Amino acid sequence: MKILISADMEGATGVTCPADVLPGGPQWERQRPVFTGDVNAAIAGLFDGGADAVLVNEAHWTMRNLLLERLDERASMLTGRHKELSMMEGVQHGDVDGVVFLGYHAGAGAEGVLAHTYLANSITGVWLDDYPASEGYLNAKVADEFGVPVILVTGDDKTIRDSRWYAPGAVGVAVKDYVSRYAAVCRPPARTAADIRRAAEQAMALAGRRDKAVNGPHRFEVEFDAEHLAGAATVIPGVSQSDERRVAFKAKTMYKGIRCFKAVTTVAAAAVEEEYG
Repeated sequence: MKILISADMEGATGVTCPADVLPGGPQWERQRPVFTGDVNAAIAGLFDGGADAVLVNEAHWTMRNLLLERLDERASMLTGRHKELSMMEGVQHGDVDGVVFLGYHAGAGAEGVLAHTYLANSITGVWLDDYPASEGYLNAKVADEFGVPVILVTGDDKTIRDSRWYAPGAVGVAVKDYVSRYAAVCRPPARTAADIRRAAEQAMALAGRRDKAVNGPHRFEVEFDAEHLAGAATVIPGVSQSDERRVAFKAKTMYKGIRCFKAVTTVAAAAVEEEYG
């Protein structure tokens, strides 16, 4: 069986502030081995549970954060940006039997360590078919469309609570407990590695391709912190303003929807002006 790990960084062991996850700084460099350790623990557990292959898709920021030279040699890593399905790249090829959401976090506007949805501050809310949507929820719907179950989720305790909504059968591992957006009670890496490895082995029992769930059309709505970002996003065909700071669009499938959503976030990010947003 082949498992895809979608590896984000905000929900990794020890991460509590922007400096931990913004590329280039000393705190980010310090956290990279810890992040890689979380991934390696998941890889080990997946192979313990019977996986034949593991592909790690880097899903954070520049998507060049993990240390390849420290990666478990049994796995492969997809690193770098501009991928067809971004955080979920690899799920679309018909050879993945389960997906792990590692280092995930709560969505924009919700309680959670470094909670956001794609854009750290500019997006204040996302809704899919009128339901509040975190990155986990959006990505789980993409996986479902390709018949791939979410088998394991790691992050803070608020992330695990969120996953009960979009992947109720998945195994969850909280590596830290939320105190505020920039504070958490953290478990040491040795402890979280053991927890993740044990959970990943257990999660392999949930792996196995299922019937594809194409249940569109879907309606996406995105709320920004400034009205000009909503206006900027309307240059994308099919995207229109639904309110002063909101845009909405429809997509026949989640594949098309998540790609349009990524376009919306890219255009909005390019329209942000320094301190004023």
